[in-house]
Amino acid sequence: MSSFAIMVDSNTDLPQNYLDEHGIVTIPIPFHLDGVQYPSGYWQDITDTGFYSALRNGGYAGTSQINPESFIEVFTDYAKKEQALLVITLSSGLSGTYQNAVISLEEVKCDYPNCAISVIDSLNASGGAGLLTTLAVNKRNEGFSISETVAWLEDIRHYCLALFTVDNLMYLHRGGRLSKFSAIAGSIIGIKPILNIAPDGTLVLQDKVRGRKKALETLLDQMKSCIDPYTKQSTIIINHSDCFEDGAILTEMIRSSFAVDEVIITMMGPIIGAHVGPGSITLSFVSDITREDYEKAFSTKNSVKAQVG
Repeated sequence: MSSFAIMVDSNTDLPQNYLDEHGIVTIPIPFHLDGVQYPSGYWQDITDTGFYSALRNGGYAGTSQINPESFIEVFTDYAKKEQALLVITLSSGLSGTYQNAVISLEEVKCDYPNCAISVIDSLNASGGAGLLTTLAVNKRNEGFSISETVAWLEDIRHYCLALFTVDNLMYLHRGGRLSKFSAIAGSIIGIKPILNIAPDGTLVLQDKVRGRKKALETLLDQMKSCIDPYTKQSTIIINHSDCFEDGAILTEMIRSSFAVDEVIITMMGPIIGAHVGPGSITLSFVSDITREDYEKAFSTKNSVKAQVG
């Protein structure tokens, strides 16, 4: 029997079969599309192709934080059952969801001071948060307690790199994540931006390259610079926003360069997809160097810290 339960918010974009297999509970981040609210998140209310087709046709999407009341309801249920729960959230640098979870937990502890609930800030998004979740599952399977797992995750999260390229930076501008100047400068025809989630969990427009092929090659080259090519990688996650073929191409590039146990290719959900738009690819892996060292190595004169909405 599991020593603790794991709950994530719906930004992690892990495949549903993985969530089901490992008994991971998902608390949905609400999103809206063209004025219609979808509080249950994920794909329960709208298909993946329908969501991205709407964006391609000029639709406007956005997201909301998970409110404290939703967290309190879930946390109270676990506290009453005296079941330990590990909660992994979207980066505090991108959303107030983590702060709301912490506030909610403090309130629940007033009635259940001995509840075994821990909330950890992934300092990441999409595949990066999903990768941290898979590592939590591994530690649970190895018999780690919840406190041991939390301590380990708080260290390893600084090695969980999420690198990505987008097709159009204007979605990040519309969502309040990037200035209009940076979005326009990065959206010149043929120029593809390279971004990453910084060590503090915020978004960085790191560089710009010419062409999609070069963008995918840059993601791979940076990965090669961050990990030992002779060390077998356990899990690498590739998320795509309705551009599966590019995800498959990047997967083959990775498998040709590294020994990998598992590459998870999965559709990016509406929570992150609303802000990056269709045609985005995220590459997430455990690096040999910290995210701080990555920033020092790959920061360029083109780097721009995104504004957080």
